[in-house]
Amino acid sequence: MLVKKQRFQIPEFKLESGRVLKNVEIGFETYGTLNAAGDNAIFVPHYFSGTSHAAGRYRESDPEPGHWEPIIGPGKALDTDRYFIVSADSLCNVNVKNPDVITTGPQSINPETGRPYGASFPIVTIGDFVRTQKLLCDSLGVRKLHAVAGPSMGALQALEWAAAYPEFVDRVVCVISAGLATEPYLISVLSTWCAPILLDPNFRGGDYNGSAEPIDGLTQAFKLVTLNALHYGWAKRLFGRRVPDPALSPALSLENQFSIDSALDSTARERAHVADANSFLRLARAVQLFSIQDRKERLRAKFLFLP
Repeated sequence: MLVKKQRFQIPEFKLESGRVLKNVEIGFETYGTLNAAGDNAIFVPHYFSGTSHAAGRYRESDPEPGHWEPIIGPGKALDTDRYFIVSADSLCNVNVKNPDVITTGPQSINPETGRPYGASFPIVTIGDFVRTQKLLCDSLGVRKLHAVAGPSMGALQALEWAAAYPEFVDRVVCVISAGLATEPYLISVLSTWCAPILLDPNFRGGDYNGSAEPIDGLTQAFKLVTLNALHYGWAKRLFGRRVPDPALSPALSLENQFSIDSALDSTARERAHVADANSFLRLARAVQLFSIQDRKERLRAKFLFLP
């Protein structure tokens, strides 16, 4: 299934903080066809380090399909013969240097200065993400969502959808959700993700545009994200206690690595080179701030929680 990345523009958008952003853009893609009633749509918000690329390929030569390819498509759980699937890049999407990602965030040009926002970009929230998504759905002619389904940070967005627009959302599927609010333990876990970035000397308080970027800090941050996102059995099954080179045993030098560390270093560094540190920090803060506890009486949808 080949899909096309599309661009949605919002001339002016007021954040929950009160700050106003101009010329906001988010990328999106769709699968299937919206019916005449506009009520067969399913919105799929993405996880923390994900993008709108939920299924299919942009090009036949792409090595991997979208992240939920196993469940989005004809005859699959999110059946594109029956449903119109929509997914969008979040504000401050961390993969801003990926040419297939469209987002407004710290790397975007501030129209008032003609330079990237950088450290001056405001705090954003899960609620801000969802309100941009609602504007997108309105522009597409969606009158009601059959469901919102998302994993991790996507699950938080699904919950926010249900609290913000209770009459618009019929069903919510939350995969590895943090619950109705981000609990203190997770708030601290997210702080540990951010710490390597803040400690990287190239971070310079977020004012690194035009200079060396905090790639080392971002690399360590993505290693923590990966380890926290996956079960310990994944590491045992894939790597065991093996080493990349038997001649370079970890017992001989602190510089010698186990296979799992070597693999994580390589993958995380690749991810760091298409990411932005300021965007990463703002996504983490958005997750830390999430709560619908004070709005739970508004919920009307049917819920499926998958731990």
